[in-house]
Parts: sequence; C-alpha cells; structure tokens
Amino acid sequence: MAGNATLQDLDNRIARARANISELMEQATATSGSGAEEAIANRLAEQQDVLNALLKQREEQEKSGS
Repeated sequence: MAGNATLQDLDNRIARARANISELMEQATATSGSGAEEAIANRLAEQQDVLNALLKQREEQEKSGS
C-alpha cells in the first residue's frame, strides 16, 4: 500500500508540474520583451526537467511494483 501512496504522490507532483508548464506557456504568450521571455523560457525548461524526472521516477516505481 505504501507504494500506492508513493505513486499517488508522484501523480500529484506530475499534475502540478504540467499545470505549471501550462501556466508558463500562457504567460509566454501574453508577455513581450526579451528579458521576460528569456526568464519564462528558463522557467519552462526547469519545469520540463522536473516533469521528465518525475515521469521517469514513476515509470521506475511501476516497474518495481509489478
């Protein structure tokens, strides 16, 4: 059961990372100015890295649980 809680936690964190990416994409669309665009692009890249790491971690959890 603890594994399920861990998977649920990962799912929640994945959902938050995806929501953050979506929000940043909306900000990027509404923002002009190279400084702001660069900052948003950097934040997007960071969030994508977080999402990729979480997805990999979840995949590994699923493999070890089956």
